[in-house]
Amino acid sequence: MDISKKQTAILEKFAPYIERFDTKSRVWIGLLLAVIAVGLYALILQIVEGHIVTGMRDNVVWGLYIVNFIFFIGISYGGAILAGILHLFKVPWRRPIMRIAVLTAFISALIGPIFIILCIGRFDRLHFLLIHARLQSPIFWDVVAISTYLAGAVLFMYLLMIKDFAIYRDSEVLDLPPWRKKLYTALALNYQGTESQIKQLAISKNLIALIMIPMVVVVSSVLSWIFGMTLRPGWHSTIFGPYFVLAAIYSGAGSIVILMWIFRKAYQLENYLTDKHFAYMGYILLALGAGYGYFTFSEYLTSWFGSERWDEEVIDKLFSPSEYGWWFLISNVFAIVIPIVVVAFKKLRTPNLVTLAALLMVFGMWIKRYLIVVPTLETPLLPIQDTRPEYIHYSATWVEWALTFAGFATFILFFIIMAKLVTIVTVSDYAEEKK
Repeated sequence: MDISKKQTAILEKFAPYIERFDTKSRVWIGLLLAVIAVGLYALILQIVEGHIVTGMRDNVVWGLYIVNFIFFIGISYGGAILAGILHLFKVPWRRPIMRIAVLTAFISALIGPIFIILCIGRFDRLHFLLIHARLQSPIFWDVVAISTYLAGAVLFMYLLMIKDFAIYRDSEVLDLPPWRKKLYTALALNYQGTESQIKQLAISKNLIALIMIPMVVVVSSVLSWIFGMTLRPGWHSTIFGPYFVLAAIYSGAGSIVILMWIFRKAYQLENYLTDKHFAYMGYILLALGAGYGYFTFSEYLTSWFGSERWDEEVIDKLFSPSEYGWWFLISNVFAIVIPIVVVAFKKLRTPNLVTLAALLMVFGMWIKRYLIVVPTLETPLLPIQDTRPEYIHYSATWVEWALTFAGFATFILFFIIMAKLVTIVTVSDYAEEKK
């Protein structure tokens, strides 16, 4: 197929990163594998010893694992819906961002569900979830929804890459080993850029993008129902559906900004990921941050004003400096105040500051997920019979932290590997000038 001059220039730019693993990449991969190895040791210890090696007990049955699950799956939903919207509306500045967005959706969707499995005490009974599933359970439907979403995310990413696979296959710029050429040939599905192929692929991409947007809303809502349908203080709320959807998009947008900054610095992509792209993504963060702030204000104001006994206990824990007060303050300042302030003022709207605001926001959103899960579980409706401190208060052990860091390390590792297989900028989107 024909390759334009602009596409050739992009391939020449990425050739050193695609063709080989440099020393810096090898060092990073070694460090990440070391972190993952510690996590695997912690996992083996948890399997052998049981959940006693974690901080989870009879009352606080969920901990860091569920927090990480909600966090990663939320990032995935955010990446998918943003990619779908940018693609459908053919936003002009989307081109260097689309690949990062779909990779974020795909990689996070692989890692998030793993943390659900870590919560299971008996891996040998995992198949019971399908054999003895209860159709009334929102957990079962969450499994169905996430599995369907993962299939959609993989298909969406693949359709957006087919043209690039054909370009890698036919390009004379890239010096690739034979197995890579064969891989790209197989993945390109004999795409030659004919008129009928272009039309069919365009229709397929538009359809899957159109499907992904409502799918994200549905699957994120199903996840929220696991909490909202539970008669627990702080969870039993009708606001959880839209709250989870908006929070997912918000954290996904922030993660994309962070990855944009990293790849811009690592690959010297200032001509592709320009200051304009960070400003536009900042506007998205501003709009989402304002909406997220409204939902947060509504959630806690209505609970506080209602003064129901059990909800009041959770609110007291979140507002008390001796318990979760400082973390509650940090999460809201990081996730709401700082992004809005940075983007609202033009002088602060620089790539570095927008990325810093996004980084703090993503950290604040992780804390928020923790505050959704743990304080509520520490406030049961029934009186606690066993008053040992570890039964009343949750404290994560090194095993949980090791597996948490292993999850983040896996996320980074997958991005490094994918960046060696495909260009971070979508080459096929730059097809103006023909040879």
